[in-house]
Amino acid sequence: MTRLSQFTLRNFLILLHDALATTFALLASFYLRFEGSLLTDRLPHLLLILPWFVLFSVFVSYFSNLTTAKWRFTSLPDAVNILRVAAVLTLALVVLDYVYFFTGTNSQSPVFLGRVTIILFFFLEVFALSALRLGYRYFRYSRTRLHARSDNAASALLVGRTADAEVVLRGIENGAIKRLWPVGVLSPSDADRGQMIRNIPVVGGVDDIEAVIRDFETRQRPIKRVVMTPSAFEPEAHPESVLMRARRLGVMVSRLPSLEGGDAPRLTNVAVEDLLLRPSQKIDYARLETLVRGKSVIVTGGGGSIGAEICERVATFGAARLLVVENSEPALYAVTEALSARDSGPEIEGRIADIRDRERITRLMSEFKPDIVFHAAALKHVPILERDWSEGVKTNIFGSVNVADAAHAAGASAMVMISTDKAIEPVSMLGLTKRFAEMYCQALDHDLMTEAKGKPHMRLISVRFGNVLASNGSVVPKFKAQIEAGGPITVTHPDMVRYFMTIREACDLVITAATHAVTPARPDVSVYVLNMGQPVKIVDLAERMIRLSGLQPGVDVEIVFSGIRPGERLNEILFASQEPTLEIGVAGVMAAKPNQPPMSTLRKWLAALEDAIERDDRVTIRAVLQDAVPEFGSNAA
Repeated sequence: MTRLSQFTLRNFLILLHDALATTFALLASFYLRFEGSLLTDRLPHLLLILPWFVLFSVFVSYFSNLTTAKWRFTSLPDAVNILRVAAVLTLALVVLDYVYFFTGTNSQSPVFLGRVTIILFFFLEVFALSALRLGYRYFRYSRTRLHARSDNAASALLVGRTADAEVVLRGIENGAIKRLWPVGVLSPSDADRGQMIRNIPVVGGVDDIEAVIRDFETRQRPIKRVVMTPSAFEPEAHPESVLMRARRLGVMVSRLPSLEGGDAPRLTNVAVEDLLLRPSQKIDYARLETLVRGKSVIVTGGGGSIGAEICERVATFGAARLLVVENSEPALYAVTEALSARDSGPEIEGRIADIRDRERITRLMSEFKPDIVFHAAALKHVPILERDWSEGVKTNIFGSVNVADAAHAAGASAMVMISTDKAIEPVSMLGLTKRFAEMYCQALDHDLMTEAKGKPHMRLISVRFGNVLASNGSVVPKFKAQIEAGGPITVTHPDMVRYFMTIREACDLVITAATHAVTPARPDVSVYVLNMGQPVKIVDLAERMIRLSGLQPGVDVEIVFSGIRPGERLNEILFASQEPTLEIGVAGVMAAKPNQPPMSTLRKWLAALEDAIERDDRVTIRAVLQDAVPEFGSNAA
């Protein structure tokens, strides 16, 4: 839509205000500068020029975006626009004065306006354009403060650097955050101490939280809430200490999610997993938006924890159409309802389908004609797949083959398969089936690249990462439930180590890997690995979660070791020993050079697997997979 088609009555009234402001500024500067005969001689010329000058000012205001800025959010960029308008109009008066001088319209006076009049106009114009805007801004600000207090808003302490605290304060002022009124800020930065941020004082450092809360209690202004901003979760801010101290004092603790990626400021509860991670990778959101905006996207397994988050991120980055494929009716309903509830976003469509059904998946892809396919559908629970091998083969191998072939037939430009760190030198059926799916995607990608001979072609990539916090089957929700039940917490082995990251970061990095794959710079890369940081000992994780719940390990909640389950190993790895790694220059993402057999060999294995599954022949299934992935060393029976 063009700017004119979006012109509303409110825009017209603002233009009228600005025209009247310019009229006032020019007339007032004249009457302040001239009197007597000097005024009467110039007045006819002024009245002749005034309508045209005001009309010119209307165009200047419109193209300087003064009409589109909402007055309740008047800020520094609006002040710059006002100065720009005043400067352009002042320059126009200077030009007008020179024209008057050289044409000699009035022989008794060499100039029409003069420098003093023009300078007066500039300041009066800035005042006239600003006064009502700033007055309305202050009115809304005062009314928000009044409503916040009259609505029994909770007195709150903000924890984090002042830059983050300002986002919360702005959210309160514009009504995005309700029933909260900050009375102070605790900052981890020494430079912030003693400063004021939007009239709220920095009352100390994060280590002063108990003293500050008790001080407010003595002044009959008890703190009811602590709000932790993103910078409060950095190591130097001691987030665990803040959470434990606040909870010990009976104060509710909330958090402000990441301020990047276009998220509106909103408060959520502090989850234990927020305190378990290394700092997240910095994401280039503009790069992700460039990949997704205006595209048609399919997400298989869109009702799962990873798939649902990819759907949400794809919608955030501006996809035009989104098809969610899911075989669980409740999961499909939940994710499509959540996506449809967004104020704006892509055209959402949800379809019940099982990726094992080749004809169904091919038909859906052909009808939708996706640009990008994110393949998140899989069976992922290690012990379950150790019991039911054939089901893992049907979904993780044949399902992935179906999705890859259907995406290629439908003309997609890229398919991104969600893989796992368990696919490297696998010891479980989950890892083994995922590794086989990786090899098929690699082989198809290689064949398409060879056929294309440098021309644009479909890319098929796999992205590996470890455990994501709060996902279905994650150990963190399990531990939380066990702590709430009074224990014990069950850990398989005291030396068990795993990688962890948040669902949001994992999905953003998956899309980041896709942006690298579709560029022609590195077409030789088809397996990407997310930088998971340092691995975490599961027993340390359990102890930390107990302490963060205000309890003592071994005293209030016991930890028991249940033994390694079938298909598990103590340490996860991200690259195979025969898989050369590559630095691709993308923060948070690494790559591995392709290492797969030819497609003809893979198809022979697929045919043998299909025949063995029909006969439920576990011996043949294992033999074929062992042949395909020689490093497989499952200890499953």
